[in-house]
Amino acid sequence: MSTTASAQTPERILQRLEWQVIRRLDGQLQGDYRSLFYGYGVDFADLREYQPEDDIRYIDWNVTARMDAPYVRQYAEDREITAWFLLDLSPSVDFGSAQRQKRAVLVDLVATLSRLLTRHGNRVGAILYSGQIDQVIPARGGRNQVLHLVNDLLKQPQLASASFTDLVPLISGAQNALKRRSLVFLISDFISAPGWEGPLSLLNQRHEVLAVRLWDSREVDLPDIGLVIMEDAETGEQLYVDTSDSKFRARFKEAALGRELKLNQALKHAGVDLLSLSTEDDLVGGLARFAALRRQRRARIGSRG
Repeated sequence: MSTTASAQTPERILQRLEWQVIRRLDGQLQGDYRSLFYGYGVDFADLREYQPEDDIRYIDWNVTARMDAPYVRQYAEDREITAWFLLDLSPSVDFGSAQRQKRAVLVDLVATLSRLLTRHGNRVGAILYSGQIDQVIPARGGRNQVLHLVNDLLKQPQLASASFTDLVPLISGAQNALKRRSLVFLISDFISAPGWEGPLSLLNQRHEVLAVRLWDSREVDLPDIGLVIMEDAETGEQLYVDTSDSKFRARFKEAALGRELKLNQALKHAGVDLLSLSTEDDLVGGLARFAALRRQRRARIGSRG
């Protein structure tokens, strides 16, 4: 575990976040925590004719066939949410600076979102994954559930290396395990074998899925520090590179930006909102920006309702 998180108890971590993050979020969101968590709701409410930019996931194909025109389902918001965290704990999540690794961001984010949800009477659960599903934490409510989640995350071992991560088993496992329509957070650095886009789209047809991408600036911009050994965090493979070579750094950045573009396109195609959090980000600012984006999207959809 990075920073001092591994030396802290779940209670201390949660107390820190309640004071430094959740308290500030309350001020910025002005109590409208639903802007983060509520999407199209859970309960079917009505049908209306399809309009451009409507989410195609909500097309009712039976009604469309009868009416000879596309119709979409509208949902009423449910007062109670069951939220699930799909957590990628593969070796690359342990990358970051000496001050903060991606895993530390993951722990803080899960604790913050869980506490925001449970204090309003909602339930949270998690699926922990490190190349295989290691643990399923059943969804429950209350502050003790948040402490349970944090405790189990802190106990997860860091893997020195593993086979290259494949997110498909995690996403497909959630598809099979989650019986009731839920809010699903997929938290990963998305350094994965290809092919997860299809299962994610299927998962998002039944649930509301939000993606959180964890990243570190050095995964995009290599510092000029001369000859270094770069190690693949997933496989442990090592390679000598000359970071003083500006052309090499430019190719490295171009490849990283290309992967980011493909990720954004895949998530957009699946209809999944994305929050990108770096190891240098302020969690409050990131979540507030994400809430604003979701409010804007809901307003656009509501204006067409």
